[in-house]
Amino acid sequence: MQNIAILIPAAGASSRMRGRDKLLEEVDGLPLLRRQAKRAIFTGAHVCVTLPDHDHPRVHALEGLPVQIVAVPDADLGMSASLRRGIGMLPPMIDAVMILPADMPDLRTEDLVSVVETYQNSPFPALVQARTPDGTPGHPVLFPKDCFASLRQVTGDQGARDVLRAHSNRLRPVTLPGQRAVTDLDTPEAWAEWRQAKEQPVLSMRRQSVLFHDALH
Repeated sequence: MQNIAILIPAAGASSRMRGRDKLLEEVDGLPLLRRQAKRAIFTGAHVCVTLPDHDHPRVHALEGLPVQIVAVPDADLGMSASLRRGIGMLPPMIDAVMILPADMPDLRTEDLVSVVETYQNSPFPALVQARTPDGTPGHPVLFPKDCFASLRQVTGDQGARDVLRAHSNRLRPVTLPGQRAVTDLDTPEAWAEWRQAKEQPVLSMRRQSVLFHDALH
């Protein structure tokens, strides 16, 4: 998948986290941003990460990883700034780019591969968007190269929604399990709820193990 890029916009300010950086929150022993970048790398695609600058603390979360880092000094202008600069800095051989939000911890490498394979198996240069089983659109979203010029002109904090709407006639959906396509963590409350939900199956398995042990004795 060397001709496919995965762009991780990570230049936002985490303004809703009340002093915490959501992309440095620990998940499975890793900062979320590093974990997300590794899942992207495992696809074999070129991975590009936008950051506020090259001295930002998030840089340390990516140390040692084969990723392209792009500084976004005008990140305060919204998601569009990351898209414009990230797309503009991609290598020339890239034929399609997947936009992978950095704050969606439920997305897995196999989900990203499913999106790419749908693009590769399409008889035309399709846009591909992940969705939930009930049809709710989400992320990631993949754009073929003929959309790059439009992506370099997006403005505000709406990301690439206008580009998606303009090409809705060739949009192909990919259904991901559960709520993976829409679960993003922007607030401390969202993080707490997500972590609690994640711990429930583990606690349940421990209880079952204890009950089984007691039954044997």
